[in-house]
Order: sequence, then structure tokens, then C-alpha cells
Amino acid sequence: MRNIWRIISTTRELWPLFVGVTIGAVAITGTTILGPFIIARAIDTVVAMVQGSGGSLTELVWLAVAVLGASLANSILTNVTGYWGDMTSARLRVILSQRYYEKLMRLPQSYYDNELTGTIISRLNRSITAVTDFAKSFSNSLFPMLITIFAVLVISAIHSPWLAVMLVVIYPVFLLLTAMTSKRWQVWEHSKNEAYDIAGGRFAEVVGQMRVVKSFLAERHELERFDELYTSTIGTTAAQSRFWHLMDIARRGTLDLLFFGTFVIIFVQTANGTFSVGVMVLLIQLVEMARHPVASMSWLVDTTQRAITGSREYFTVMDEPDEPFTTLDTGRQLPWLAEDPVVEFDKVSFGYGDGDVLKDINLTIHKGERVAFVGESGGGKTTLVNLIMRLYPVERGAVLLRGNPIDTLPLSQVRSTVGTVFQDASLFSGTIRDNMAYGLEATDEQLREAARRANALGFISKLPKGFDTEIGERGIKLSGGQKQRISVARALLKDAPILILDEATSALDTKAERAVQAGLDELMVGRTTLIIAHRLSTISAVDRIVTLRDGRIDEVGSPAELAASGGIYAELLALQGSERKADKAKLRRFDIIR
Repeated sequence: MRNIWRIISTTRELWPLFVGVTIGAVAITGTTILGPFIIARAIDTVVAMVQGSGGSLTELVWLAVAVLGASLANSILTNVTGYWGDMTSARLRVILSQRYYEKLMRLPQSYYDNELTGTIISRLNRSITAVTDFAKSFSNSLFPMLITIFAVLVISAIHSPWLAVMLVVIYPVFLLLTAMTSKRWQVWEHSKNEAYDIAGGRFAEVVGQMRVVKSFLAERHELERFDELYTSTIGTTAAQSRFWHLMDIARRGTLDLLFFGTFVIIFVQTANGTFSVGVMVLLIQLVEMARHPVASMSWLVDTTQRAITGSREYFTVMDEPDEPFTTLDTGRQLPWLAEDPVVEFDKVSFGYGDGDVLKDINLTIHKGERVAFVGESGGGKTTLVNLIMRLYPVERGAVLLRGNPIDTLPLSQVRSTVGTVFQDASLFSGTIRDNMAYGLEATDEQLREAARRANALGFISKLPKGFDTEIGERGIKLSGGQKQRISVARALLKDAPILILDEATSALDTKAERAVQAGLDELMVGRTTLIIAHRLSTISAVDRIVTLRDGRIDEVGSPAELAASGGIYAELLALQGSERKADKAKLRRFDIIR
């Protein structure tokens, strides 16, 4: 319950609604308890009239009016409080979802390396649904019920201490039996949630890659894998449900015996003349009021347990450490210490937890330089540029950006300085306008100029709605070359002084490559450019080439110098025209395509 109270205590903006629900619950309890008192008085009046010892029809009519008034007031208060409870639940869902989404934006890239997208989404939906369902049931049912139980105990104690003792015993017994059930139930619930998360993660992956699934005729394989995960939850649910219901039989049987004792006390004391008939009916109604919460408490306990599990999962994510100097904090800026060199690696070593990928890297990149990185697949090329964007923290050594140690700069300052064009254009659903101006404010004239320079204006102008054309999820309605040109235009609009190119033309045909390359040539003008090379032809005009071998810098020099050095670059140039399978395999090992 600690995490549930943690959620409630941190949602101060909802406290007026919490207070309203509390007041409403007290008022509902008052009108609920009032009914049995009026009915008890009416019964005693009827008995007195039958015995000829008092009472009148007028009094009975007014008592009936009082019952009506109490019932109507109860109906109004129940629905008003229910409305407040629904609003509390809805606003709580919004607040928790916003905080979760904001937290995801602050988490480091390493978190996403270890999580499936669908798993993150599934966990969000389940945990927040469980918590908000609890909040709704608590405000609409549980809290009024608790107040009613308290009132019943007080009234019962006034009439009969023994009756109150019996009622007091009921609830601890029930809670004790429930606690014995809860621990094992939580283990099963966690196991089911893990299976649902894995299945949900795979589901999202498959939907996002449906063309691949269909092209490889893998529909049955994916269905079997999905069915296996969900089917595994049936056995878990069976064991969980069997245990729960067996324990529920024990709980209910114990409570039936305790309620039997309360009715015996009421009947015997009425027969002995301690209670009047009206008081007997009053106490029976009060006992039934106490009995009803216990009967429905299994459902409430189930809801509470799900909320406990959900809140624990929610805070597991919320308690993850943020990236330092998060991108959401855009107010903090530091003066640049120097314009040149633009990027420096000073004895940098880095790994992803299973050995170093980069080892003792020393490299200086000057303003306006075009530097290409060549090396084997997994040799650290992408890791180098990831460290410049500070997607991962430097473990040993230092990366300096324009004279500043990169880990002392706010992320907003680092990433506003770096523009990127990746192999995958990484577009979003929405319009061309949305994607070109992503994260930016841009006028129509700026959009047109960026599209023209990226060699994209021609095809955009031919589309039915131009810049307002919807492109589908991940830009699926566009060709590969069109998507890349939109990506280039997006980088042009950002206008960052440092440019990182993960060989944006490597997956394109010759015609599309020429169109995209024309845009890239325009984009690189006046910028410091770092290129992860996949085509040797695209790096022949760079200022320097850096070759990597086993995570270390092997050579640094101009294309002409390295072509004659006999190193990796010279070897790749020699292999480029070869038709031998071994030579082709070696090119692929270096991520080089023809």
C-alpha cells in the first residue's frame, strides 16, 4: 500500500476532489444509517398501536416521508460523490500518464536498449489502469463502506457490547485470512504480468514489421509464439484462482459462523426483553450493513492487490535514474569555451557492460572538417557518434565539445549543436510538414527552402496536399529516397553546426542515391561533418578518414594518404572490384557495400 499512498500524496492538485469524496462518503453513511433508525421507530409505533398503548397514523405517515427523504438524499449524495470519484480517477489517469511519459523522455538510451517498446506500453496501460481502478472503487465504494462499518460498530456497541465484540472480530479475521492468501497471489500475478508484457512487446514489434513477417511467411510462427505466451498464463491463472477460491470458502465459512453468533445474540436479547421489536429490526439491518461489505470485500481486495502490483511497477520505472542535465531542462546554458577544435576525444574508453567497444581513443576534429569512420561491424563507429550526442555517458577519459567536457553541459545544449541523418530516416506518422519541422518552429517559406536544398521540393509539390500530405506510420507511404530527403530537410531546418551522417544513401538505388546525395552535399556546406561510411565512393572527398580496428584507432589521414598506406582503407579499396566470395565477405564485415 505504500506506493498507492505515495501516488495519492504526490497528486496534491486532486486533494479538493479527495476532500469532496470524503465529505460525500460521511454524508452517504449518515443517510444510510438513518433509514434503519426510522424503520425501527415505525415498527415500534405499529406495535404500540396494535397493543393500544400509543402511536398514530399521522406519525407513521411522517416516518414514511422521512424514509423517502433519507432514501432520496442517499441517492443524490451517492451519485454526486460517484461523479467526484469518476473525475478523480480520470484526472489521476491523466496525471500518472503524463508523469510516466515525461519520465520516459528523461530516461537514458541504455534503458531502451534493454526494453521492448510494446513492453513499456503494456506496463504503462496495466499499472495505471490498476491504480485508477482502485482510486475509483475506493472513492465510490470502499471509503463509504469503511465509514459505514465504523458507524455500525459504534451504534451496535451502544445497544450491546457483546454484539459489537462479535462484529469487531469479523474484520480482523477476514483480513488475516486474506493476508495469508495475498502473498502467494502476488507472485502468480507478477508471473502473469511478465508473460503479458513479453507478448505485448512482441505484438508491437510484429505490427510494426508486418511487411517483413508476410514476406517471410512467418505469420504462423508469430501466432504460435504469441499463443504460447498467453496460453502459459492459463495454468498460472488456474493455480491462482483455485487457491484464491479455496481460501475464499474458508473466509466465508468463518464469517458465516461469526454472523450466526451475532444473530443469536440479537434474537436471545430480544426474547429476554432487552430489545424492543423495533430495536431488533434496527440491529438486524445494521448487521446486514456490516455483512454486505465483507461479502464484497473479496472483489475490493482483488482490486487493491492489482493496484499494489501496478503501483510497484509504475514506481519501478519512475525511480529509474534520469539522464543528467535532462533535455527537458532547456533553461541552463553554458558559454562555449572555444570554437576550434569542435570535438575532442581524450583517452576515451567505453563499453556496454560486456567489455570495451572503444579503447583509449584520442582524436581531434576541427571546425568545418569532414571526417569519415571506417571499421569492422561492431568496431565502435556508431558508439563514437553516440558519445558525441551523449546518448551514453563516457566511462573513462573525456569527450570535449567546443572546449567543454561534454558531461558538464546540459543535454539541450549538446543536442541542439548536433544534427543527424541516419540510415533509417526515422519518420513519424503525420504530415511531411510535421516531420520536417519536428521539434522546431518553421514558416512555409523555411519549409520550402529546406525542401529545395534537400532536393525534395519536386516530389513534395506533386503530392495531393503538398507539405500537408499524410505519410503513414514511419513514412510508409513514401519511397526510401523520399524519406531520406525529408530527413535531410529536417536536418537543414535544425541548422546545427555539427552533422552526423550514418551513411544515409547505403540502402537506396542509384537514382535515389544521387537525389539524396545532392541534398547531403548541400547540408554539409559550412558544417563539421562526421560520416559513418558504408560506401567508399561517398568518403573519397572527405578531409580525413579514421580507421578503427578492435576498438582502437588504427590510422588517421586523408583518402590519398590512407590509399597508399597499406592499411584497412587501402585494403578495402583493393577489394572493392573483386568478385571473389571471400573478398565480398570481408567487405560486408566492414559494413561496406558497392
